[in-house]
Amino acid sequence: QVQLVESGGGLVQAGGSLRLSCAASGSIGNINAMGWYRQAPGQLRELLARITSGGTTNYADSVKGRFTISRDNAKNTVYLQMNSLKPEDAAVYYCNADIRPRWAARSSTYWGQGTQVIVSS
Repeated sequence: QVQLVESGGGLVQAGGSLRLSCAASGSIGNINAMGWYRQAPGQLRELLARITSGGTTNYADSVKGRFTISRDNAKNTVYLQMNSLKPEDAAVYYCNADIRPRWAARSSTYWGQGTQVIVSS
C-alpha cells in the first residue's frame, strides 16, 4: 500500500509564510512527478506547482514568485514553501504524486488527504 500524508497547514496572517510537507510511504518502487493543488469552497481543484524526479519545476501564474516547490528524494517528500500569503490563498491544499509501487508494472496517481490553509486579512 502507498499513501501520501500532508502536514504544515494552519492559520497565518496575510503576508506571512507557511511550509507544507507531503511524505510518501509504503511499498514504493519509484516516484516520478510530484505536485501541489488547492481547492477553495465552490471552486475546482487548481494545480499550483509540479516538480519532476529530476527537479524541473513549473508553477501556476497565481503563485509564481511567491511559492516554491522542492523535494527530498531520499525522504520521498515534497514541500511547498508559501510566502506573501494572501486571503485568496485560503483553501485545502493537496499533494499528489505519480508512484510506481514495488508490485506494479506502471505508475498510478496518488493523493494526500489535504491540509487546510487559512489566511486572515
